Amino acid sequence: MKRRTFRAEGAHAGRALVDAVAAELALPVADVRRLVDVGAVYVAGRRARDGAARLRPAQVVTVVLEEAGQSPLEAAKPAAPLRVLFEDADVIAVDKPAGLNAQPTEGRVGGSLVDLVSEHLGRQAGLVHRLDRETSGVTVFGKTAAATSALAEAFREGTARKRYLAATGPGLPAGGTVDLPLSKDPSRPGRWRATRAANGVPAWTDYRTLFAGDAFCLVELLPRTGRTHQLRAHLTALGNPILGDARYGGAESAGRLMAPRCLLHAQALELGHPRTGRPLRLEALVPDDLRAFFEAAKVRVPEGPIVAADAS
Repeated sequence: MKRRTFRAEGAHAGRALVDAVAAELALPVADVRRLVDVGAVYVAGRRARDGAARLRPAQVVTVVLEEAGQSPLEAAKPAAPLRVLFEDADVIAVDKPAGLNAQPTEGRVGGSLVDLVSEHLGRQAGLVHRLDRETSGVTVFGKTAAATSALAEAFREGTARKRYLAATGPGLPAGGTVDLPLSKDPSRPGRWRATRAANGVPAWTDYRTLFAGDAFCLVELLPRTGRTHQLRAHLTALGNPILGDARYGGAESAGRLMAPRCLLHAQALELGHPRTGRPLRLEALVPDDLRAFFEAAKVRVPEGPIVAADAS
């Protein structure tokens, strides 16, 4: 990410935000207005909504100029149509496509899964959990404050059961449990490390290898906790990063098969309905890019109730 930060001092103090940014960054005022409109300008750590607002002395202004190699002023790619898996008065579950942010990023407002679901509902969707940008699959939102709170508690307390599918490099063990704590990697910003050598947060992942070939493995992942980058970091710690996961060293190909993105899919989710308590079972079909790996390996995709892997 590329950003510029400055403090409202001297001539900038008392000046309109767009004028101060334009002068500081040598940008046309029209471009600065667009940066404010798309959500790429922050004042005192909060996203600026009014370009005409006057800056107070010593206020810190931050402008996101580039994110993931793209300027905030570039038009966002059209989002795929929203695929609704389940909806009632309390809950909506959707199938998140790969390549879509779960929520607005620092450099842009709009164009995220939260925005798409909120537009579908005609009001703000209750964000409960997040999938990484390149991860596809089941994502659930609350439609009321009470439902959002109950769903969030299910994830926080570990009663929401999840099944992921991934393609990794070869040599993955037959199955087991990874219980390595996670902590931010100080040497690699944006990455998490799975190790007992640091004071990390507890994390557990059960896994079962469905297919082990010379070029790649197909694995079922049943996380007991929901930490940031948990599955990606745990598989990397096993020496088998997810194919296409450049941040964690995943290979771009397996034999003749190419990995167009991080090949991780949130296939199934089971949790209690936030109002009735009845079991709510949700499943998202495996997308074409990951299905190609399963079909090439002639492995049946697991379906039905989520069953804990044998960690013995």
